[in-house]
Amino acid sequence: MRRQLPPLALLRQEAGMSITEFGLIAPVLMVMLMGVMDLGHTLYMQAVVQGALQKSARDASLETGTQDSIYQATKATMQTQVQRLAKNARLSIDRTSFRDYTKAQLQAKEPFTDVNNNNRCDNGEPYEDNNNSGVWDNDTGRANQQGGAKDTVIYTAKVIYPRLFPMARLVGLPSDVTITASAALVNQPYGEQAAPIIRKCP
Repeated sequence: MRRQLPPLALLRQEAGMSITEFGLIAPVLMVMLMGVMDLGHTLYMQAVVQGALQKSARDASLETGTQDSIYQATKATMQTQVQRLAKNARLSIDRTSFRDYTKAQLQAKEPFTDVNNNNRCDNGEPYEDNNNSGVWDNDTGRANQQGGAKDTVIYTAKVIYPRLFPMARLVGLPSDVTITASAALVNQPYGEQAAPIIRKCP
């Protein structure tokens, strides 16, 4: 028969204390380690996405071909790089071309001659149709267009992929990581830049 220890002797017992302390600390330690690994992976993915976008945009500025073929080649290059790190990643790429990006940032509107001084393009006033839309626009960019020689193209990539650890929700994080990257490149001068088309406002 096992001898029972008096209450004061039980307070002095240290057997099993290490495993108890480890049991209390381990969950916190594991969450911290997973958080550090998740953060490291996200930062690495951000660098990969930015680098891949820069390379793809640079290649696109040198290539000739149809608008769609250039876009598909850019997306394929990016997709290959991204899926090496996250197989379930979803990638989207947007591009906008500008005839003169500096002017576009200073003045978003297409330039026009304000003959009647009402700060509106109307009554047959001439304007530069920089995005070749056929109408006067507040934005000179051409969405989803590669542009021509010497045009500036702004690329924006968005990557969404599941986190490394599904326990992210326990600490209030979303289950997916969203990364964005952007790049601006000027198409190579393989030809003369097209002159702006002069149209008239209705």
